[in-house]
Amino acid sequence: MVDFREQRAAVKFCFLLGKSGTETLEMLKTAYKDDAMGKTQVFEWFSHFKNGEMSIDDKPRSGRPSTARTHENVEKIREIIKEDRRRTIEEIVELSGVTWSSVARFVAVG
Repeated sequence: MVDFREQRAAVKFCFLLGKSGTETLEMLKTAYKDDAMGKTQVFEWFSHFKNGEMSIDDKPRSGRPSTARTHENVEKIREIIKEDRRRTIEEIVELSGVTWSSVARFVAVG
């Protein structure tokens, strides 16, 4: 997976030099070849910079984490199962707050 932070810095540099989005995109393609960020990304970052948002860091994202398999959740599920091995997946979901598919995967794989 390509880390675009370096390229965002290059886009910001080009923006500050007064380069156009198209010129910047061509330079990125020359430098990074197939790993260059796309046209849409370049123009979105130009838009951020034009609006005075000068940070090259991604904004925090909301929503649940990409994985429910954290150490805390695994231990929580283990304890629930240890208390009563006859619990259903639905009961474990209710007690742990972890999604049904994650609990089912844990029960099947361990």
